[in-house]
Formats: sequence, C-alpha cells, structure tokens
Amino acid sequence: MRLKKKLLEKSYLYLIVDKKIARNQPLSSIVKRIKYCGADIIQYRDKESKKEDILKNAFLLQKSLLNTKRIFIINDYLDVAKIVNSDGIHLGQDDAPIEIAREVLGRDKIIGISCHNLKQALAAQKRGADYIAIGPVFATSIKPEYKPIGLNLIKKLKAKIKIPFFAVGGINQSNIGEVKSFGAERVAICRAILCQHN
Repeated sequence: MRLKKKLLEKSYLYLIVDKKIARNQPLSSIVKRIKYCGADIIQYRDKESKKEDILKNAFLLQKSLLNTKRIFIINDYLDVAKIVNSDGIHLGQDDAPIEIAREVLGRDKIIGISCHNLKQALAAQKRGADYIAIGPVFATSIKPEYKPIGLNLIKKLKAKIKIPFFAVGGINQSNIGEVKSFGAERVAICRAILCQHN
C-alpha cells in the first residue's frame, strides 16, 4: 500500500465516477472509459444507491483496477472502503474526521479531503490528510450548493500546501488550460469524461 502513496505523488488526473452523473450507463462502459482516459486516481461516488448496490459496484471497479498502477478511492463510506479494501477514502467537511478514518483504515491507506477555502486546506494538511480536493473552481451540478471559489485561491494553495492538491469542479477541455495557468498541476474531473459521447 505504501506503493500507492508513492503513486499519489505522481498522480495528476483524478476521475470521479459519480453514480448520479453516470446515470444509467453500464459499469462495463465506465470501466472502458477509465481504461482509456488516462486517469491516475479513480473515485467511486454514490449518494443514491442502497449500500448493497454500492458494495457490488465498488467490488467490480476494484476488480477492474487490480494489477494496475491506478489508485482506487471510495467516497464517504468508511465501511465500504474497509470491506472492498480500497486504496483509500475521500471525505467531505461533514464526514468522519481524518483521525477516525485513519484508525479504521490504517496508516497506509490514502485519505483525501474536500476543501472549499484556504483555512480548511491548511487544517486538513495539519491533521494528516494525504491529499486535498479544492473547489468547486467553477459552478458544478454535482455540488450546486457551493459557490465557486475561482482561480485565485489556487495560487495561495500553491504557496502554502505541501501535500498534493487537485482542483475540482466544472473543469473540462475548454478551461483546463486556464486552471493550470493559475498553478494547479493536478485536476479532478467527472462530467468531462462520464458524459462523453461514445
């Protein structure tokens, strides 16, 4: 598992497989997109399904990523992350504390945190997060309740955050260059891949 933490340092493209955004796409189709999109990290996010269905899909995704150099992350659910033995978990500001996640999953697992401002990012770094997702940079339907943070915050993070951070939220082919020009070496995407036409 320490290998996966080393891979995190070299990871630049993060794909969020969001059940709501994927809609009725078969998992086999999503797996094919994962194979060819070049993502280094795959997060499975499902806020709608029954736990048994979340577990089933998590196991299928986990199986598809075995023997690859990709990192598999579960969103939110510590129990699912533990059961499927994912490489780690991604937590929101209102989810389980980093310390609890570390106790449940172990020190070698990867823990990521969603942050929406510099104060949250600094706190996550201090408490032992392995990476940060900062956003939403632009408006996004995945988290419509959050006001876009804009691009200037990325410059501040670049100067103060030492762990990997991924810019997230409304990032696509038309604006990714601008995001990177503000100092974001790493980006997380969802709709730009999941909603591509076959």
